[in-house]
Amino acid sequence: KFITLAILFMVGITELSAQKLPGLDPSPADISYFRPNGRGTAPLAKVTYGRPLKKGRTMLGDTEPFGKIWRLGANETTEIKVYQDLTFGDKTLKAGTYSVYAIPDKAEWTIIFNSKLDTWGAYEYDESKDVARVKVPSGKSEAEVEAFTITFDGKDTNWAMVIAWENTIVKVPIKY
Repeated sequence: KFITLAILFMVGITELSAQKLPGLDPSPADISYFRPNGRGTAPLAKVTYGRPLKKGRTMLGDTEPFGKIWRLGANETTEIKVYQDLTFGDKTLKAGTYSVYAIPDKAEWTIIFNSKLDTWGAYEYDESKDVARVKVPSGKSEAEVEAFTITFDGKDTNWAMVIAWENTIVKVPIKY
């Protein structure tokens, strides 16, 4: 019986390895948690987003034009899960899950929290589903950022959701 099982297992592995699997996504998904009390503590928010690479291109203001709605990343629309009511900029988001879009510009970005979920890109963006819009200044990053990044940074009660790509950095203040 053991030999028969071993042969069936080997045949199964051989068939699996012979199958053509899809290639890796050039803009893999990433997750960033907002844990102001450190690792091992309950998160207050979680962002899930596609992480495109610059790859020598001019992205902001070119591939992703200024003044136009953008999914804030690649592939599926960026989503944020808020575990408790949080204030982003001057707008309070109730606990829940939201899609996140942006309208980037040279000096200021509009960050949009929207109730329509599970969409791809900004093709299904519906302004009537906007829950909050926050305008924040954009600045120059200290170094070029190759991979689009969303993270959380801060200390004590001074926190922000940080969006960085190319030579641009945007900080959305958070209060909890």
